[in-house]
Order: sequence, then C-alpha cells, then structure tokens
Amino acid sequence: MSKAKSQDVDYYLKQSGVDTEREKEIGQHIGYRYDVNLVPDEARLTPFLKTYLATMGWSDLNWLEDVHMGYEEGRPAVFDRNINGWVSVPEDMTLPDNQQDRDMIARELLIKFQMSERHPMVDLYKAYRKF
Repeated sequence: MSKAKSQDVDYYLKQSGVDTEREKEIGQHIGYRYDVNLVPDEARLTPFLKTYLATMGWSDLNWLEDVHMGYEEGRPAVFDRNINGWVSVPEDMTLPDNQQDRDMIARELLIKFQMSERHPMVDLYKAYRKF
C-alpha cells in the first residue's frame, strides 16, 4: 500500500512529499502523481472529444485538463471561464459514478456550449466585431 493510502489524506501537505528519485533530484514534490484529476486518463475520452482532438490536430487535452465536473447550488455543472459562470448539466442526464468519466462529460459539455449559438460570447462578438 502506498504511503498516501496508508496515512491520512493530508500526508503530502504535512510531509515534504519528496519521495521519488526525481523529486529528490529537483528538491520538490511532483503533485500530479497523486491527483488523478490533474492527468486525465485519455482512455476515458468520449467519442465527441476523440473527434474534437483529431479535428483540432491535438495529441492531448491541453487546455481541458483542468476542467472538472463541479456543483452549483447542488446541481452538477461545469465552470466556463469565458463567461465567469457555471453551465448546468441537463437535468435528464445521468452521470457516471467515476469522477474522471464525469470530468470528460464536463469537458464535452463545455466545448459544445462554447461552440453553440447560446453562448454569451456570440452576442459580444456580434456587438463588438470590427468588420
């Protein structure tokens, strides 16, 4: 059993966290090794996200890595930084139990919303475009 599992959840906050040879070499803790949400499992990509990455010519999630399913007023939602607000998940959508699967759905919903005509940035673009 790893140190993190055999001790309390604050182990890495209370300790130096410098455990691996690489961490000892650079003198600091590499945090993403312990937080599965920081390094998304690409095997869990939704079909839409696979197509999106292929269309964009990207090899990874890059800017989507820190997008996670959250909650606003008790409802599942994803935060859209462009509008500085939450986008609620449709009420009839059933979410999986696995956090990474929920995060993949959040990424897909965010992209679809940002590409839709309902996104507030569309109105700003129409109002302020120069040509």
